[in-house]
Amino acid sequence: MTKKTWLAAVNSPAWNSRIQAIYGDSSGIDKRMHYLMECFDNDADVRIFSTPGRTELAGNHTDHNRGRVLAGSVHLDALAAVTPRSDNKVILESAGYRKSFKLDLSDLEPIPQEAGSFASLIRGVTAGFSSRGYTFGGFKGRIHSRIPAGSGLSSSAAIEVLLGTILSGLYNENAVPAVEIAKIGKYAENRYFNKPCGLMDQTACAVGGISSIDFSDPDNPRVDKMDFSFNDHNYILCVVDTGGSHADLTEDYAACPREMFSVAGALSRESASEIETEELLSAIPSLRSSCGDRAILRTLHFITENQRVIEMARAIRKGDISSYISIMNASGDSSWKLLQNCYSCGNPSEQGIPLAVELARLAVGNNAAFRVHGGGFAGTIQALVSKEDFMPFSNRMERVFGKGSVIPIRVRSQGSIELVL
Repeated sequence: MTKKTWLAAVNSPAWNSRIQAIYGDSSGIDKRMHYLMECFDNDADVRIFSTPGRTELAGNHTDHNRGRVLAGSVHLDALAAVTPRSDNKVILESAGYRKSFKLDLSDLEPIPQEAGSFASLIRGVTAGFSSRGYTFGGFKGRIHSRIPAGSGLSSSAAIEVLLGTILSGLYNENAVPAVEIAKIGKYAENRYFNKPCGLMDQTACAVGGISSIDFSDPDNPRVDKMDFSFNDHNYILCVVDTGGSHADLTEDYAACPREMFSVAGALSRESASEIETEELLSAIPSLRSSCGDRAILRTLHFITENQRVIEMARAIRKGDISSYISIMNASGDSSWKLLQNCYSCGNPSEQGIPLAVELARLAVGNNAAFRVHGGGFAGTIQALVSKEDFMPFSNRMERVFGKGSVIPIRVRSQGSIELVL
């Protein structure tokens, strides 16, 4: 569709119905669409792509050791308007950045100086398409993301998956499977962005809805989608941004899988997913000297958290919100006591996550759940609070962490898609 046609359609009943089905409300889509379209001529053939952020519901630091996770895509998304180019160049503008990104796709080798940049993700995703035999090419456009950076809602994974969905739509007839796009996103983040990560974030963004994901075969994860609304059970799911910085935490993140793998190796296993509880407990005397106590505790977290994913998925299927809340709290306790990813040992004076969890419990008490969200060590907690308790809870938290620090989220049923009328 041309720019002129898109803008004429924005307020049509068909468009509004489509937006409601995806976002649950209008989500300020009119203003976003007008911003995205500003860089195109009226007759330009423009295509629109949307990728949701994700929230981790259970499975804290389990995906990297071939475990299970429970994740949900959220209504906050990265939205892009693009048109193909014939010269193999990518020119992208993004809200919040003064300069546009320009990249020549003729060179797809990793560039060390680009690590950690948006350019590295574009190059990495394109290289992933190329290495898998998919078609790729240049494009021009704009991106507008409503996923707050540092919120634990996977803004970087959403961008990776968005770029993959754009290449799938423009050059592969939208035929690249969602999980394949997720794998390419992980490849780009690991090799080009130079950040260690598992496959959970990208998979949740790509697939959509609430998904139970089994990574026992990491190259072919099993994904089981479920329909569930916390809102229908009188609860609001949200994250609380404590304001902590993720800078200089790469080693903290990397130590979690590394220590679990060290225990697995000591037990002649490939990953923590192959270890039984009794086997671990029996081996503790020797593991203390070979791997260390923290590695043992983190592996015990993995084993119990892996089981909690099954139990929380079962509670969702039954609509049993009471059991879900109980297990969610147990997940948070395990991350705090065993996984130990609620603050960094390198910066013990900054403990925003433990502070937020305890303040939340004091504000609400029973019939609510709180846990570290995502990779941890700094950043956000996740909270599940009843609708009647939400305003007192929100007010208490924002007095400490600032206005807007409490971010309500809704589960979005659709993953990364091209928007069409």
